[in-house]
Amino acid sequence: MITVFGSINMDLIASVERLPLPGETVAGHAFTTAAGGKGANQALAARRAGAGVRMIGAVGNDGFAEPALALLKEAGADLGAVARSSLPTGTAHILVDDKGENVIAVVASANGTLTPADADAAIASMASGDILMLQLEVPAASVERALGQARVRGVTTVINIAPLTADAARLGRMADIVIANETEFERLAGKDDMTAEDRLSALKSLHAETRQTLIVTLGADGVIAIHEGQIHTAKGLKIEPVDTVGAGDTFCGYFAAGLDQKLDFQSALERAAVAGSLACLKHGAQPSIPLAEDVNRRMV
Repeated sequence: MITVFGSINMDLIASVERLPLPGETVAGHAFTTAAGGKGANQALAARRAGAGVRMIGAVGNDGFAEPALALLKEAGADLGAVARSSLPTGTAHILVDDKGENVIAVVASANGTLTPADADAAIASMASGDILMLQLEVPAASVERALGQARVRGVTTVINIAPLTADAARLGRMADIVIANETEFERLAGKDDMTAEDRLSALKSLHAETRQTLIVTLGADGVIAIHEGQIHTAKGLKIEPVDTVGAGDTFCGYFAAGLDQKLDFQSALERAAVAGSLACLKHGAQPSIPLAEDVNRRMV
């Protein structure tokens, strides 16, 4: 069983020819809404990958609440611990250009109401060997409590240190498994503008220090990781991306599901990389998350 402690949003998505420069206005040519939030996205990815998933989070009592939960409910995720807040449901305001690149502003709202007590309640029913997934769109104090309590109970923790907050490096070092993109990993390692050689050296150095499993997603270049002293790499698919907004969360959810399903580390990494690639072929964070049969069909 995978428990996800994290954010639930509605994504408000505008398609533009190119992303605006600071202070610039550009014309959009399409607008849509989709369920999102890094926590909910990763929960849905894990569920579509075939894992049992329990979502811990909060939504408002507004018109966005039910749409934000709709795909999770449809997929059969356990939503019994999703709280209702007096604040609005969280939102993400996303611009996607014609090359599939994006910029995002997130308004936490109800997500900001998750407390350390909620973390305690989430962990209380977990057993040794269960998997807890976390991100950084809910309060840092609550994430920290969840990580601490999970360690006491022998729960395996997977943290995606996104978005890149001031607490990312500190909280990242508390987890068993850390997933980061290139920029986030630089924050974790404390060095900017890394070359590929720098990244490899930093992976080995951090792993020797912390013994954590460290995974760095590299976009079109796939993923590199270190686990139990060994370097692993995996490639995604060669694609023409439509929208990259859901790729990272899809990778995280599929990877956690692979661990839950007792795949070996390399196989879990490769499956997650393929799933992340497929998520770039549709618009929207959750609508783009592929089903397990689609991912398995593309595995070589």
